[in-house]
Amino acid sequence: MGANEVDYVKIGQRIKEIRNKKGLQQAELAYRAGLTTSHTSHIETAQTKLSLPAIVKIANALSVSVDELLCDSLIEVKPVYDQRIANELADCDAAELQAFLEIIQTTKTVIRKNRKVTNDL
Repeated sequence: MGANEVDYVKIGQRIKEIRNKKGLQQAELAYRAGLTTSHTSHIETAQTKLSLPAIVKIANALSVSVDELLCDSLIEVKPVYDQRIANELADCDAAELQAFLEIIQTTKTVIRKNRKVTNDL
């Protein structure tokens, strides 16, 4: 995917993921968004390109920002990922936070080392 292309597959996957986390059936999301269940299904499976009005309706129905749905297609996504990470960690206790911090630090080191090796080739 190029820098300015919309990744409809990932948008559909993200919609489905958020819908499932919120415990919504596809039909309920469709109803809340004012779309047909068939159209919602086609959006989630990237069988159709969703329009701007449709993505706004879906974002509102899921109570998320449009940025959160589009983040795989955006260049400036750091705030979206910062918020998603904060949301995931919000219910963690101190021991869990420490474990996640260690995992993040180790993973970050490995990713950067691998990126450097790849760039040096």
